Amino acid sequence: MDLYIVRHAWAAERNAARWPNDDDRPLTDEGRERFAKFVARLAAVDFAPEAIATSPLVRCVQTAEIIRKHVPGKPQIVCRDELRPGGQLESLLQWTTEQAQQYDSIAWVGHAPDVSLLAAALIGSSDANLRFAKGAVAAIRFDGPIEQAQGELRWLVTAKLLGC
Repeated sequence: MDLYIVRHAWAAERNAARWPNDDDRPLTDEGRERFAKFVARLAAVDFAPEAIATSPLVRCVQTAEIIRKHVPGKPQIVCRDELRPGGQLESLLQWTTEQAQQYDSIAWVGHAPDVSLLAAALIGSSDANLRFAKGAVAAIRFDGPIEQAQGELRWLVTAKLLGC
């Protein structure tokens, strides 16, 4: 199974006057366009999650919607509280294991620094310093159970690297 971990795309700056609840802070127009171009390039080389779990915060949901629009099959999007900042990995792994009975690839969309910590735990190095720039995507492969320290990091790519 392939698990893609995605940091949300470029969001508006924090502004308590515009978004008293930071959960409502959206992506910028430029962030949407840049991420769409990036996902289209990734999809051209086999980035195709069949399901997407996302933090319920607006900027993550919008990022998940861009992925859905640009990959084959128009995968379903499910909001998971475990992907909120500071979420719990164990119940997210349980949900993903259940979904793996139906899907061969799933994406998680979340926040920094959590996405870095999640990826590190899955590849077995809680001390790993994996830098997820805004909009970055990592691919982790599991040949067996979806458990901590059982994944293999296949790639980690940023929009800048692909010229987006």
